Amino acid sequence: MSNIIIEDGKFVELIYKVIDKKTNDVLSEVEFPLGYIQGISEILSPEVTASLVGQAQGDIVELPVDVDQIYGPRDESLVTTMPIDGLDEDLRKVGTMIPMENKKGERINFTVTRINENSVTVDGNNPLCGREVIFILEIITVREPTNEEARLGGPIDETPDIANTQSIH
Repeated sequence: MSNIIIEDGKFVELIYKVIDKKTNDVLSEVEFPLGYIQGISEILSPEVTASLVGQAQGDIVELPVDVDQIYGPRDESLVTTMPIDGLDEDLRKVGTMIPMENKKGERINFTVTRINENSVTVDGNNPLCGREVIFILEIITVREPTNEEARLGGPIDETPDIANTQSIH
């Protein structure tokens, strides 16, 4: 195990889960390590990565997060119902992300949350809004970035070799 700690400029790889504090349901998780350079590239909110400073490879951090601080409070005006016939067939599935524009012309991803025979309900809030969550972060690697990673401000984009991985069930 490395004794290098996370600080600005270090290359970090981690995996994480987001757990609903009330139900203990896993709301989100990553299967492949995410890499970034601390203080330079952002893969998670600054509030989350700031809490990792001083941690080392192998550490597991449980971090309660106030989602409203990151994404703002839930906005019910971002929930709307539309006629189902106005939506392409391939978008008619709960969980589908649909890019739309708000009144200011900003792009927002809406998530299909409900479907019936006549209508589709979509929600433009971040799926974590209005929840109390805990991030469980496992630090896989802490090291100096390579010259190329430092030059690019983050990891070199490698595609995982899915053909040579085994499923764990």
